[in-house]
Amino acid sequence: MQFPDGFVFGGATAAYQVEGETRTHGKGKVPWDDFLAAQGRFSPDPASDFYNKYPVDIDLCQRFGINGIRVSIAWSRIFPNGTGEINPEGVAFYHELFATCNNAGVIPYVTLDHFDTPEAFYQNGGEGFLTRTTIDAFVEYAKFCFAEFTEVKHWFTFNEIPATAEGSFIVGNWPHGEKYRLDKAFQLMHNMMVAHAKAVVAFHEGGFEGEIGIVQNLEPKYPLDPNNAADCEAARMADVINNRWVLDATFRGHYAADTMEAATKLAHIAGGELDVRDEDIAALTAALPYNDCLGVNTYKCQFLRAAEGENDINHNGTGDKGSSRWFLKGVGEACVREGVPTTDWDWIIYPEGLYDLLLRIKNDYPNYKKIYITENGMGYKDDFEDGFIDDAPRIDYMRQHLAWILKAIDGGVNVDGYFVWSLQDQFSWTNGYNKRYGLFYIDFETQERYPKASAYWYKNVAETGLLMA
Repeated sequence: MQFPDGFVFGGATAAYQVEGETRTHGKGKVPWDDFLAAQGRFSPDPASDFYNKYPVDIDLCQRFGINGIRVSIAWSRIFPNGTGEINPEGVAFYHELFATCNNAGVIPYVTLDHFDTPEAFYQNGGEGFLTRTTIDAFVEYAKFCFAEFTEVKHWFTFNEIPATAEGSFIVGNWPHGEKYRLDKAFQLMHNMMVAHAKAVVAFHEGGFEGEIGIVQNLEPKYPLDPNNAADCEAARMADVINNRWVLDATFRGHYAADTMEAATKLAHIAGGELDVRDEDIAALTAALPYNDCLGVNTYKCQFLRAAEGENDINHNGTGDKGSSRWFLKGVGEACVREGVPTTDWDWIIYPEGLYDLLLRIKNDYPNYKKIYITENGMGYKDDFEDGFIDDAPRIDYMRQHLAWILKAIDGGVNVDGYFVWSLQDQFSWTNGYNKRYGLFYIDFETQERYPKASAYWYKNVAETGLLMA
């Protein structure tokens, strides 16, 4: 099975999860700093020490056939207070990083905000992107980056807006979070999509070279019993939360009537209203011609059954298999269909769901231009045995997903690249260091890197463009 010429075989990272140096070199605070310190369970320092070790990681990319890397800019490393004074050391760091990438032929794909909006926007009554002045601040930050880092040709505005909303206002296990506030979840996603749209327009009006898009965590939603109308409705409501709200905003420039109806209903159950203004819709519409690409982060799907009752969600952040629960009032209950495997963190392994998702985007939003699979991978409890890490389940997971991507390409979907999550083992927001994703194993005490079996397998795929059955 042959991938198209020019297909990008990449690895993915995120600033807060790899850089370390979270409070040094002039970097300002983000909400995770105090939140994690108060929990006392694990620290994001030194993470993978990418701030100091990035030349090693870029060299590994080059040696293992990886020709693209997803990185993010830590907003507060550029603007420690979100706006105003610039940190020259942060600017210099990213110039050096991007130069190292480009010189090695490992093209950087850069995200502007990957879950680390500066803490300054939560002070003095601010609520992050729920406060509309943060939209304007983000656009100014984006414009600075476009003009400053002209060596970057591939931009994404945000990473995973639905995940941001879920962590902040559904599960409520993120900084400044609340549980079961669907009204705030939809409002947060809407405001961030408006910020995205305005940044996209600014990129094109500025005449900057390259492409720009957004990365979303999209999850296929299936009724547990497709012949049961109530289960189908539960899946539809869950789909609006995770997929349709942001896809409509991106590719319609407004929310379809049934999308808005579902969101309004769920907001009312949570006790709130949605503030969707005419000028917001105008901003979304103005960006329609300029959304050059969509990044799809895909790990799992969800099977839903209809159920009555009160909210009950438990996030499995420990790898204690079977401990997760997801019951959302007004939607239903997440279940595991018989015969479908799961990871230790209860994430459903259903690779054909990625095929369904890609065909759905092509058919429902035919004005999309191209798709990158910007994250896909398997969290696993890797065993380190004398420098050898046999992660065969991860290889199988990647092989299956790549096979379904090829089938989607054969079905007419324009997919231009695949980025493994993650390039190297990293700090995880709610799991710390016990959940590993990397192609390269990191001894977090010594910061030594060790290629896993999956790294050698991926090298062969990347260098040949062939996926063996």
